[in-house]
Amino acid sequence: MKVLVSDNISEMGLEILKKSGLDVDVKPGMNADELKSCIAGYDGIVIRSATKLTADVIELAEKLKVIGRAGSGLDNVDKAAATKKGIVVMNTPGGNTITTAEHTIALLFSIARKIPHATQSMKDGKWEKKKFMGVELFNKTLGILGIGNIGAQVAKRAIGLEMNVVGYDPFLSEETAMKLGIKKVSLDELFKESDFITVHTPMTPETKYVINEQSIAKMKKGVRLINCARGGIVDEKALYDAIKSGKVAAAALDVFEKEPPADLSLIALDEVVCTPHLGASTMEAQENVALAVAEQVADYLVNGTIRNAVNFPSIPQDKVGILKPYIDLAGRMGAFASQLVEHEVREINIELTGEASEIPEAAVVIAAVKGYLSPILEETVNFVNAPLIAKERGIDVKVTKSADSGAYSTMLTLKIKCDSTEHIFSGTLFSKKDPRIIRINNYSLELIPEGYMLFINNNDKPGVIGSIGMLLGESGINIARMSFGRESKGGMAVSVVSVDEDISSTIMGKIRNLPNILSVKKITIDM
Repeated sequence: MKVLVSDNISEMGLEILKKSGLDVDVKPGMNADELKSCIAGYDGIVIRSATKLTADVIELAEKLKVIGRAGSGLDNVDKAAATKKGIVVMNTPGGNTITTAEHTIALLFSIARKIPHATQSMKDGKWEKKKFMGVELFNKTLGILGIGNIGAQVAKRAIGLEMNVVGYDPFLSEETAMKLGIKKVSLDELFKESDFITVHTPMTPETKYVINEQSIAKMKKGVRLINCARGGIVDEKALYDAIKSGKVAAAALDVFEKEPPADLSLIALDEVVCTPHLGASTMEAQENVALAVAEQVADYLVNGTIRNAVNFPSIPQDKVGILKPYIDLAGRMGAFASQLVEHEVREINIELTGEASEIPEAAVVIAAVKGYLSPILEETVNFVNAPLIAKERGIDVKVTKSADSGAYSTMLTLKIKCDSTEHIFSGTLFSKKDPRIIRINNYSLELIPEGYMLFINNNDKPGVIGSIGMLLGESGINIARMSFGRESKGGMAVSVVSVDEDISSTIMGKIRNLPNILSVKKITIDM
């Protein structure tokens, strides 16, 4: 079997592939046309961030069985296209955790002591000692937004510097926070109390521009901000204005909404320290991920063993046909639920009833947990690490089975338990393969969990649906389908509107202001 290595990885990684009996071609730096012209001849491909495996490239990959990413980010891989074509997509989660945490600390020191600016001043032949007065980190409060693997490592190092560490993560248990030495706070409390704020969340509709004009207004005057996570979490225009006004004393940015940045006005400010997405750029991290991805790709192609797959569970090949529709349903239901449940989760109970009670449940349970965690965590959640991540976050995962599924031949139910509330989501398979959500708490409905959706709580009054449709139509937003449920005539109701494109915050605000609309949330399912 042949493996294409289309980005630079270490020689040790290449040796692992070759010693496994694989025919290895190393062709870094290919453009899209060159990749398209040769991809059909390979069983596996190893990439980093430069190679773009888009849907049109994957469509030409006639023999491709596995994509191995040396690193965790998979923005350059069309996972949906790969899954549809039966290609396993693997990454190497955790390989850059320490490296990114250390880079965060390096930037923390840089903006506290103005080290880059002082260095440049001396290189220019100046001696401006008074100009570069800094601040101590000792006894200052560091606010960490997102306590995943990287956030936890940043906390550990900050505590070693004798900083006071507070953290916001809706899925961080009090017990885990205490073990990490972090004071768990609300998001508003984090903004209010912190002298330094560092973000370590994934880029999701909920975290986009979480650092914005309104949140900055809640912060201390002279706060210092760090972003080594993803571009777009920080509103760069709002940050620019806050620095110019003096509200924000300094910022350190390793990531940008557009890379490389087209608008240099923010990074041109003296108060800004910036690096070109170097969070994972150490020799150790690159060596670690190269070795890991080579071992994983070789193990899969030679032995059929799947590890760290982000789109496929570790299950025997002869069970794939039976389990795949249930795995898809569970993942979509988990992702849907996680974008609605706003409280700290204590327990996820997966109930399999009817025909679902007869299938091997392990992969389905993991798919539900993975689906739930994926939209809310910075690190890549896969079928290998999802149960461990849930356990680390104090989430108890339970499974129950019953032969009786009521009116449906098969049914999957997720019961999400928080401190004082329980949320219930039920789903089934139409024609034994098409996923549907048929219950959300007290509401019975029928919806296809895919793409962009608006979840609307409203009063059951005439004209509600018409006003939503008219507003979206006037905004040029096409409605794909709509689903409805209500508790009783004239009472509370829910409407789920599927649309063809993402909805801007401006349009969301207009929907909220419509008569009889109680709340509206965006749900995105991109599996």
